[in-house]
Amino acid sequence: MIKGNEISSILKYPLSTEKAVRAIEADNTLVFAVNKIANKAQIKWAIQKEYSVKVLNVRTMIDMKGVKKAYVKLDQSTPAIDITSKLGLI
Repeated sequence: MIKGNEISSILKYPLSTEKAVRAIEADNTLVFAVNKIANKAQIKWAIQKEYSVKVLNVRTMIDMKGVKKAYVKLDQSTPAIDITSKLGLI
């Protein structure tokens, strides 16, 4: 269990792979590497607190390297491209 719901203990780093950039542009979705024990509700809370956006849904997966990825779909009122520009990914 993640203690205290600290954002830094839930979100590790944003991903800027080719697939992640396509998701940003096509689906208004951000992709983050997250803590393996973080659940979807904690990830949603952390994204909303950190970036002041409305999250529609969160999908997670653990890749073959053991990294847990969260695909965070944002509301249409906040373009994901704006967030990634602020982060310096695009």
